[in-house]
Amino acid sequence: MSTPDTAVNAIADRFWEGLLRESPTTATVYGDERYSDLLDDPGPAGRAAARELRERTLTEIEAIPADGLPVEERITRDMIDVVCRLGLEQADARMDLLAAVDQMGGPQTLLPQMVQFQPADTPERLDRLVARLEAYGPFMDAYVGLLEEGRATGMTATRIAVDRTVAQTERLLAIPAAESPIVASAQLADGDAGGRERLAAAVEAHVRPALARYLEALRGDYLAAARENPGLWSAPNGDALYRLAIRTWTTLDLDPVELHQVGLDELAEINAERRTIARGAGFGDDFDAYRRHIQADPANVAPSADALVARAREDIGRALAAAPSWFGHLPVSACDIRPVDAFMEKDAPFAFYFPPAVDGSRPGIYYVNTYDLSHRYFSSLGTTTYHEAVPGHHFQIALEMEHPDLPAFRRLGSRLVGGAYAEGWGLYSERLAGEMGLFRNEAERFGMLTAQAWRAGRLIVDTGIHALRRDRDWGVRVLLEAGLTETDASIETDRYITWPGQALTYKVGQREIERLRRELTARDGAAFDVRAFHDAVLGHGSLPLATLARELPTWLAVPAR
Repeated sequence: MSTPDTAVNAIADRFWEGLLRESPTTATVYGDERYSDLLDDPGPAGRAAARELRERTLTEIEAIPADGLPVEERITRDMIDVVCRLGLEQADARMDLLAAVDQMGGPQTLLPQMVQFQPADTPERLDRLVARLEAYGPFMDAYVGLLEEGRATGMTATRIAVDRTVAQTERLLAIPAAESPIVASAQLADGDAGGRERLAAAVEAHVRPALARYLEALRGDYLAAARENPGLWSAPNGDALYRLAIRTWTTLDLDPVELHQVGLDELAEINAERRTIARGAGFGDDFDAYRRHIQADPANVAPSADALVARAREDIGRALAAAPSWFGHLPVSACDIRPVDAFMEKDAPFAFYFPPAVDGSRPGIYYVNTYDLSHRYFSSLGTTTYHEAVPGHHFQIALEMEHPDLPAFRRLGSRLVGGAYAEGWGLYSERLAGEMGLFRNEAERFGMLTAQAWRAGRLIVDTGIHALRRDRDWGVRVLLEAGLTETDASIETDRYITWPGQALTYKVGQREIERLRRELTARDGAAFDVRAFHDAVLGHGSLPLATLARELPTWLAVPAR
C-alpha cells in the first residue's frame, strides 16, 4: 500500500519502523518476517531506545502545525502526539515493573502464542524460529532483572497475579519439551519430523531453563514482596499511577469516582431491561431466577468443545450474511475460529481476537475458551462472538489494516492510543447485533444484557479496587451479581487487578459512539444513514476518543434542506 508522500506520513512511517524494531514480536503478528529471529528487549538498553524514539518523534511532529493539515494527516499527528506522550509518562512511572508479572500476556505466554503467527515451513524460516527460541534466555533474564528492580523499589505486582503466573509457568514446565505447545503449534512443512526435533531440542536447551529461572525468581523474594492489596493504590504513588493508567487506556483524563458512579447507573438501567425479559418469561422481576432457568437448560450447553467452536462459526456466518444492510464496506480478510490453548485456558477470558496478517496469508483468528465447558453457555456465546469477531473487532481491525490510504502506523499500530475506541466498538457491536436480528431468542438477548451488565460491572470493579480500595472478594461478588459465572467472575476480577484501567475502555468507548450516533440522528433526522455512520466510525482506523468526537460529525455531511 502507498500513502501520500507528506511530512506527517514520513514521520509516521519512521515511527512505525522504530516500533517494529523495538517489538519484533509485534512485527511477527502482522506477518512482517524481518525480525522473526529476535525478541523484544525489556532491559535497560531496550528502554533507553524506546525513550529516544518517542522523544525524537515528538520533537519532529510538534514542528508541524496542526492548522491547515488534511483530515487524515491531522489525525495522524494527533495519534503520534498521544502515543509518544503517554509512552514517556509510562516510562517515567516505570509501569513496566508492574507489568513484569501478568497471567494473561506475560513473558511466559509469549512463545506458545508466537509460533501460531510465525511460519517455520522452510529451512530459512525454521532457522529464524530456532534463533528466536535461543533468544528466550536473555529475554527472560531481563524480566528477572525487572523483578529484582520492582522488589527493590516496591513496584511489585499483586500476590494474585504472582500466584496465577507461578501456577501457569509450572503447568508449562510440566509439559515435556517434545509435547510443548511451542512444538505442537509450530507451522512446519508437512512431514518435517527433523524440524520438530530441532524445535524440541531448542525448547529443552533454552526455553525451559529460562522459564525455570523466571519461576525461581517469582517463587523467591519476589513473592514475599508482592502487594497483598490488589488495588494499584497500594503501589508507590499508586493514585497517580491509576490516573495514568486511565489516560493510557482511554486517552481521557477521567475521574475514577465519577466513572464508578457511571457504572452503578448503567447497571441499574441494564437490570431494568433484564427484568422486562424475565417478566415476559413468567419470572416476574426476578431476572436471576430467569438466568438460572436458562443456564439449567441442557440445550444451552455445548456437548463438546468442538460443538462450542462450531456454534461460534455458525454465528459468524449469520452475522456476515446480515452485515451488508448495516455496513457499506466489509473487510476482505476472513475470520477463523480456534479454541484457546490448553496451557492458558484456566487464566484466559471467554474469547479474544488476533488480527490477520497484512499480506493476507493468515485470517483474523477468534479464540473461544472451551475450559469449564458446562458453564460456557450458548446464550452467552453469541454476544461474545459479535463483540470479538463480526461485526466487532474483526470488522474494526481488518478494515483498519486494509485501508489503502493510511500509513502503516495508522493501519497497524493505532491501538497504541489505548483501547477505548476499539473496545467501545466491540461493545457497541453487541447492542448492534440486536438491531441486526442476530439473537436467536430472548435467552440470547438476555445474554447480551448480561454482557452489558458485566461491562458496567467493570467500571464499578476496576475503579472500586484501584481507587476506592475495595478487595478482590468484593469485586468477584459484584460480577456474580451482574450475572457472571463463578469461573468468569474470578478470572475477570484478577484480570482487572493485573491490567488497571483496561476494563474501563469498553463502556467509556461505547458510550461515546452511542452519544455521537444519537446526536447525528437528531441532527439529520430521516436522512440519517446508519450504514454511512458505521463506515465513518470504522473508516479512519482506531482513534483517540477526543479525535473521534471532533472529526466524526464533519465526515457525515449535513444533508441539504
